Amino acid sequence: MSSVQSPRNELVDTLYRDHRGWLLAWLRRNVACAQRAEDLSQDTFVRLLGRDELKAPREPRAFLAAIAKGLLFDHFRRAALEQAYLNELLLIPEAEQPSPEEQQMILEDLKTIDRLLDKLSSKARAAFLYNRLDGLGHAEIATRLGVSVPRVRQYLAQGIRQCYIALYGEPT
Repeated sequence: MSSVQSPRNELVDTLYRDHRGWLLAWLRRNVACAQRAEDLSQDTFVRLLGRDELKAPREPRAFLAAIAKGLLFDHFRRAALEQAYLNELLLIPEAEQPSPEEQQMILEDLKTIDRLLDKLSSKARAAFLYNRLDGLGHAEIATRLGVSVPRVRQYLAQGIRQCYIALYGEPT
């Protein structure tokens, strides 16, 4: 294994050494759980390592905070999704509730769907959910979103494409 680091890895290493403590303190102020803050801090740097290109930011702390905010938003959105699912489970009679294993599998599926739909714009995601979950028609969705019916059709096609990719992979 070579000891030569790529410029990207060297930059991430420098950002980590110089700003990890600050980022962790910032996250601890924004997240009640110290372990979650630690995880989000690490995820921030892992995300940087996963980038194809990375240039030295002019404002490293603002740069790291922006990445961490995105991760925080994802964390809170998924926690809200999980809580909504658990609340719905409470409405099901105990004898009909899925087993704990099935509940976990369903929750993982919901998180996968959430990640999948997260690739859509907010309006495309809303249109897809209005159509698939609420059963709304194109005209009603267009009215709610303040867009045209043809635009709703485009949004729904984007949502269906994301589902296709999740099932079968990127079309060739």
